[in-house]
Amino acid sequence: MPYIEAKLSIKLDDNQKSELQTKLTDVVSRDFSKPKAYIMANIEDDKSLYMAERKLDKGAYISVKLLGLATKPACQNLTKNICEILSNYGIDGSNVYVTYHPVDLWGWNGSMF
Repeated sequence: MPYIEAKLSIKLDDNQKSELQTKLTDVVSRDFSKPKAYIMANIEDDKSLYMAERKLDKGAYISVKLLGLATKPACQNLTKNICEILSNYGIDGSNVYVTYHPVDLWGWNGSMF
């Protein structure tokens, strides 16, 4: 039930996308105690991202939607982990935004969680 959306300015091949999806799913599962079986991820690469009116060669925007609320410490820890993961792709944490979106109602498989 978490949904991870990653928009990256860099180009990734299919193996890198799969690897990144796995790493992001792992940290979201661990840091928010959510089962991996319910985590969906969307990796969008080669996007035009701008920060402070300059185009980022290597930047990222990560959005995490989850059922219910998360604590600020859990979000802080996940932000740190996400930035560490992205550094392996040459993306510096100063060029990364991570946002968190709690959702009260979440449907799946014809019913509600």
